[in-house]
Amino acid sequence: MQLKLQRPIIFFDLETTGTNITHDRIVEISIIKVLPSGEEIERTRRVNPEMPIPAEATAVHHITDEDVASAPTFKQLAKSLAEIFTDCDIAGFNSNRFDIPLLLEEFNRAGIVLDMSKTRLVDVQTIYHKMEPRNLSAAYRYYCGKNLEDAHSASADTRATLEVLKAQLDRYSDALTNDVAALSEFSSHGRNVDFAGRLVYNDAKQEVINFGKYKGQIAEEVLARDPGYYSWVQQGDFQQSTKNAFARIKLRIDAKRKKQS
Repeated sequence: MQLKLQRPIIFFDLETTGTNITHDRIVEISIIKVLPSGEEIERTRRVNPEMPIPAEATAVHHITDEDVASAPTFKQLAKSLAEIFTDCDIAGFNSNRFDIPLLLEEFNRAGIVLDMSKTRLVDVQTIYHKMEPRNLSAAYRYYCGKNLEDAHSASADTRATLEVLKAQLDRYSDALTNDVAALSEFSSHGRNVDFAGRLVYNDAKQEVINFGKYKGQIAEEVLARDPGYYSWVQQGDFQQSTKNAFARIKLRIDAKRKKQS
């Protein structure tokens, strides 16, 4: 089944130096940009992470320090990558919890803010786990009837993710709507405000802190009575999406105070 699109959607996958979203770096990024016409634009780039690639990471994706020694850094690629992602929806496999947050950290280090306020996110892994809990290789075998060659190669994983989503739409045509907005809603992780789930929405659509001493309390009320907590979050070891979510709440508080004065 072909995707029904109102605007382009980017399928992407990252290979990295590790799994720490705030500290690890990208060593390879693969993208398939699918246009509403059905045309596909595919790109894969190696990236110099400006740090040694741990042996355990190389054991997974087979990319060594020598492989990326002459590759551009993410900062050198950031502007052109941001242009590719602009005004597109985004899809991936476990992308909402790993690939997108890590990508945003890289953009932040490069001094680029990627506006995702209107971006719809489709996590194919979440759809798969809700329907058939397993991993990408099993999903590819189950839905597409093929073995995934070169698993943990960014280009192979990205292509497999696109094929799996198309097959999911065929298999679950009674449960899934061929619409990116609906798929984004279906593949979202609960009521998370940020990718890490440090803030969640309550039934009244208010942001609630989901960790630490203020867990369960409305974030706007906490920031209003404890301004130092905002500074602590911004200076702490939190994902950029978490810091951005708190920043939006603080801006809303400041706007209300300015209106009342």
